[in-house]
Amino acid sequence: MKITVLAVGKVKEKFYRDAIGEFQKRLGRYCRLEIVEVADEQTPDHASGATERQIKVQEGRRLLKKIREGDWVCALAIEGKMLDSVGFSQKINALGVGGASRLVFVVGGSLGLSEEVLGRADFLLSFSEMTFPHQLMRVILLEQIYRAYRIMKHEPYHK
Repeated sequence: MKITVLAVGKVKEKFYRDAIGEFQKRLGRYCRLEIVEVADEQTPDHASGATERQIKVQEGRRLLKKIREGDWVCALAIEGKMLDSVGFSQKINALGVGGASRLVFVVGGSLGLSEEVLGRADFLLSFSEMTFPHQLMRVILLEQIYRAYRIMKHEPYHK
């Protein structure tokens, strides 16, 4: 199975890049992992609601260009469904058994995802009601994908 993490913006901090690299390496034995970044928009200080919506639309268009017909798309959204690690593992396993060949996890920018991207998603996933930096969410997502595969394979992993 191919898993794509599709994200807005580049990861700037070295410690996040290092963590992402470690999980990419670990996941190599379970799946084909691809990380695709699209350009983010500068958000002016004190931007109006209309400006913020326009920024999300522009970023959303870039994201949607990277999603193919037939992709199973999971958008990370605070209003999505929360799963525990076992439930997340079962979801990924069921998609693989069901014939999904490419899973795309979409991580928005600092303002979140556009309505168009949320509408294209097959599933909205929430990790918490809290807000996290979008760069940190990539690390958390990759760790949970890695944990999901360890659970599927009945391999030990810390709790």
